Amino acid sequence: MTTQLPKDVEVDVLKKTEVSSTTEIEKAESIFDDVLPLGELIEERPSRFFWSRTTDVVRDLDSIATQPSVFDNPKTADVYRPPPQYENAHRFDPNARWTWREERKLVRKVDIRIMFWACMMFFALDLDRGNLSQANSDNFLTDLKMTTDDFNLGNTIFRLSFLVAELPSQLVSKKVGPDIWIPCQMTLWSFVALSQFWLNGRATFLVTRFLLGFLEGGFIPDVVLYLSYYYTKREMPLRMTYFWISNYLTSIVGAFLGTGILRLRGVHGFAGWRYLFLIEGVMTLIVGLASFFLMPPGPTQTKAWYRPNGWFTEREEIIMVNRVLRDDPSKSDMHNRQGLTLRMMYDSVADWRMWPLYILGLVHQIPVGPPQTYLTLSLRNLGFTTTQTNLLSIPSSFIGIATMVIATYVSEIYNSRILATVSLQFWALPLLIALYTFTTHTSQWVYFVVVTLITGYPYVHPIQVAWASRNSNSVRSRTVSASLYNMFVQASSIVIANVYQSSDAPLYKRGNRILIAICCVNMVIYGLTFLFYREINRRRDKIWNSWTPKEQQEYLETTKDTGNQRLDFRFAY
Repeated sequence: MTTQLPKDVEVDVLKKTEVSSTTEIEKAESIFDDVLPLGELIEERPSRFFWSRTTDVVRDLDSIATQPSVFDNPKTADVYRPPPQYENAHRFDPNARWTWREERKLVRKVDIRIMFWACMMFFALDLDRGNLSQANSDNFLTDLKMTTDDFNLGNTIFRLSFLVAELPSQLVSKKVGPDIWIPCQMTLWSFVALSQFWLNGRATFLVTRFLLGFLEGGFIPDVVLYLSYYYTKREMPLRMTYFWISNYLTSIVGAFLGTGILRLRGVHGFAGWRYLFLIEGVMTLIVGLASFFLMPPGPTQTKAWYRPNGWFTEREEIIMVNRVLRDDPSKSDMHNRQGLTLRMMYDSVADWRMWPLYILGLVHQIPVGPPQTYLTLSLRNLGFTTTQTNLLSIPSSFIGIATMVIATYVSEIYNSRILATVSLQFWALPLLIALYTFTTHTSQWVYFVVVTLITGYPYVHPIQVAWASRNSNSVRSRTVSASLYNMFVQASSIVIANVYQSSDAPLYKRGNRILIAICCVNMVIYGLTFLFYREINRRRDKIWNSWTPKEQQEYLETTKDTGNQRLDFRFAY
């Protein structure tokens, strides 16, 4: 049974736990006599504000980086030791020490080898699910004799099938390994994506929307779980930001690609949007096939017949494995090819402590979703040409990148997920109120500026994904919670696809009133989430601190609590 002690509890256990006899003391000392000292503890100290933290700065890169953990105490080490079936167990060494220089060099290497390709795969995903926006600027609906209600239905079907596939996809990935399942997914959906070249009406449009959603579902939580094998909890939020920056880059690159490809309209008698689907589908197919060779199963499994030396040395593998497990011992409680049982799934779904995050996944993007979905259609309706529309969609992506990075740094610098994620609601509310006041006489450029700012909102989804992963505290829970969280996000997209109705066009007054109301309610939900997790932590602190060191140790050795149920675990908020 494994878990991660919060810093204050962990240090308390290391300082206060007592062995019961002189013999045990001598035995413990003999084991650790020849072990190098640990690195200086990098502590987080609270400031005068409840949300704020400051972190010590590492000045000597050649000093020991190995941080204190439960593995340094002879009485808790065995409780958290990785089981033999853990794929990286042969590299686990509680006596391993390394420097900050080595660790930082290794993290950069992991960023290049693992993170970069994860971003490339996400780029390909968004290229295929986002090019419908560019197609709309090229009379896509008119060519297929469809209305905006048909467009909404297609988006609803896409999101619904995406949602349905989330958990099954995650279960398959956990059983066969993301290094096999993700490339298979990408290859299959790329064929559907390029087949949209031959769309001939409403029926074929809806069928391809369903197939794309079903085959793409589960991709994001699969990749998030995969990345957690390589990074610590503190590193994941920033890596999630890198991951979703590729989403914005897809929007930017896709807009330029669309501008060029759509000019092929009329070549061989075909519409430009047909070439758009074909060319970008082929691009995704290439990335999908390459992923079979560029996704190793895990940190110590990078060798293959086409990569005989692997990507990492034995020393690097030791550092990778031990630094991740010291940060979170729960990451060793399942093999990366171990499937989930029905009981494991039920326990994860029934974990009421995670449901506030699922609710946030459902509601947080609704206020900004409809203006974003209708951006290109609205710009065309305002009189902009196809080329102008595609180019005018780019500024919101640059603003979105900037606001997302700022929100992520706020989350990390102040160690506050609530402060960073609620920023989306405060950003959107005044802009939605301005949008609601617009009339048919409002300047098209004023409308463009406001809608661009709305769609350039702080994209806090990466922070909330990492937040859900952090609060799961086990591979089993992390696997299911990632899927459940994303399912709620997709359910949110179904709501988003139906807020703006053709009967409410062109100003969508009724829809904007709904968005303003939801934005206000969301602020309350974020406040309640903060109070919820703070109260759980307060109660656990009260119980834990009332126990003697011996009682604490007895709990660690005998408890049947798992994951985030453990009294030595503290929720992030």
